[in-house]
Amino acid sequence: MTSTSPRSPSKSASPVNATSPDRIDPAIDQTVLLEPDDLADDDSALGVTDEELSTASLRSSILEYHMRDGRGYHRDLTYFLPSDEHESDRLDLQNHHLRLTFGGKRYFSPNADTAKRVLDVGTGTGVWAIEFADEHPHAEVFGVDIAAIQPAFVPPNCTFEVDDVEKDWTWGSKFDYIFVRLMTGSFADWEKFTRQCCDFLEPGGWVEIIDPTLPAKSEDGTLHPDSPLHKWGELTTKGAANLGRRFDEGVNHESRLKALGFVNVQTLTFKWPTNTWPKDPKFKEIGLWTLANIEGNLEVISSILLARGLNMSREEILVFLADVRAAMRDRRVHAYWDVVVVIGQKPEVEEGEEKE
Repeated sequence: MTSTSPRSPSKSASPVNATSPDRIDPAIDQTVLLEPDDLADDDSALGVTDEELSTASLRSSILEYHMRDGRGYHRDLTYFLPSDEHESDRLDLQNHHLRLTFGGKRYFSPNADTAKRVLDVGTGTGVWAIEFADEHPHAEVFGVDIAAIQPAFVPPNCTFEVDDVEKDWTWGSKFDYIFVRLMTGSFADWEKFTRQCCDFLEPGGWVEIIDPTLPAKSEDGTLHPDSPLHKWGELTTKGAANLGRRFDEGVNHESRLKALGFVNVQTLTFKWPTNTWPKDPKFKEIGLWTLANIEGNLEVISSILLARGLNMSREEILVFLADVRAAMRDRRVHAYWDVVVVIGQKPEVEEGEEKE
């Protein structure tokens, strides 16, 4: 990777065709231990600077939201993220962050390139659905979200709908491929959601679920239990649970798919370093984008969870998050979050049926 600033997408993050899950490119295998960069005791750059984190606005308009603390939110007050222009920018930044994480890949399901009907759940700004539709003109691509923040001009084979996927699905036809990205904390009932994915997949179809897992980890003990970063993970997880939308469901995706009878279930695990602490240039760049994605939007991510979920005052939240930001920027803390990609296939023949 040559780019070291999230001002613009890295040229190295070009599209790569998805491969079968048992033939994952070793260049994107992040199961290896991360080695920290060397820092002298008098190093003046122990923390990441604001200049490194500066970002340019991307775009978008917004409908169906109301204002709270100067930000636009969806009408459902248990949903913890806003639905305004700033959130649209964050979602587009997040899309690039994931592309870097996955070595340029957008998806991992083996049937993605041949799927004829594709559903992108929680499509956000629609960037994934639009890019997928452009690259797969034979496929009908549907993006669904509770917020109407998608562009008006899209590929002819791409359609967006504003709907709540927590309610009963009413699609007229089933899908070959259902893509679900970064939806942890969004659903009150993951079992119902996963069951509906199964019900609306064609036999032999695939579902793909991508989420970070909590808490953050460190392999060398530099992330201490009393660290503000560790405490942030504990408090936001507790706040989300109190709101009825658990923040730590990523670790359960694999077991849920297996319990519903999905076959060929596989979990791929990647790493999001908290900042630029890794020595490897690839992980250093991923860490910079992690910081831009999470630390740059820390108040947005945390406010509802801490205020409504834990009854913390705004003053308490701001003081606490200042400490969390400092911890996230500290390159002496070698922390990271796991990001899991879980794929599973609906059986070709459903239980109780026989092949002819």
